[in-house]
Amino acid sequence: MTAPRLEVRLDRIGHNARTLVERLGARGIAVTGVAKATLGSPAIVQVLQASGVVAIGDSRIENIERLRGAGVVGRMTLIRSPMPSQTDRVVASADVSLNTEIDVLARLSEAAVAQGRVHEVVLMVELGDLREGIMPGDLDAVVADTLDRPGLRLLGIGTNLACQSGVAPDAANMAELSTLASRVEDRFGLVLDLVSGGNSANLDWVFGGGDIGRINELRLGESVLLGCEPLRRTPIEGLHTDAFTLVTEVIESKVKPTVAWGDINQSAFGEIAPVGPAPLPGSRPRVIVALGRQDADPDGLTPPPGMAILGASSDHLLLDPGSTRVAVGTEVAFQLDYSALLRAMTSPFVTKVESWS
Repeated sequence: MTAPRLEVRLDRIGHNARTLVERLGARGIAVTGVAKATLGSPAIVQVLQASGVVAIGDSRIENIERLRGAGVVGRMTLIRSPMPSQTDRVVASADVSLNTEIDVLARLSEAAVAQGRVHEVVLMVELGDLREGIMPGDLDAVVADTLDRPGLRLLGIGTNLACQSGVAPDAANMAELSTLASRVEDRFGLVLDLVSGGNSANLDWVFGGGDIGRINELRLGESVLLGCEPLRRTPIEGLHTDAFTLVTEVIESKVKPTVAWGDINQSAFGEIAPVGPAPLPGSRPRVIVALGRQDADPDGLTPPPGMAILGASSDHLLLDPGSTRVAVGTEVAFQLDYSALLRAMTSPFVTKVESWS
């Protein structure tokens, strides 16, 4: 079988999704399954849908279009604010989009009217993480503008935390979102169907047992795909953390000195090799596998026990194999974090092999 390849175990993803859907459902919270790390994989999305998610979320309209082109039906949400140049495509393929800008909402309205559609929008509120979001004091004005736009329906409000600045969802910021939802309803005489509390980083807060207020939906990607929560990357009890495995092949296996020599300058990626006494004196086995930064984030890879990653360039990943002698042609399997998974799924040089294990 070719390498590098990403082995995807669909049953483990399905187990994770079903488990989270059931646990969150017991607290009155629905799940949007975020598939952006899968590059619009129809097989993975269909597993998520069969597991009970209420919608599929993706940050790229190209992935949603791919799913539609593959015949995947069901509710689709664009979870990144639409680019103004793509609003026609967003309305044509996505049922819902998350929004923060009045100018974009105006373009979505025009596209919806032209296409004879009603496009649902969720207004995202800034609650401290400093990525996307309307400042709370400006929310009423954006709500009023949205309600006046033909072709648009205000589905609800939401927020995103932990992605940019690592701000954790907690009782205070989730209560603020609930208060904002109630305030919007009271001031405009409407009912918001959706109060989206955030992403996989919300799970510790939800399962802590406190009052969840108005929060009735979460957008889950990393917890479903990798079985961990993103605040500390700790495994979630009862979930699989090995639904994805990245397998590559050894292309060089030699014994070499442990320290570079010569006039040391920056490497291809701006790094400088250590200079001075070798951390381990003498020479060590040194292995190169056919995988590089173009294929996966080396900082997000976990090698087999006993092996250590020494560094990476565009196309080479260097390993210390420890006490194991590794022959050329041997396959080496890595576990991935979210960053490494995202890049591996995106790389055209990594073959994706989906199976039911």
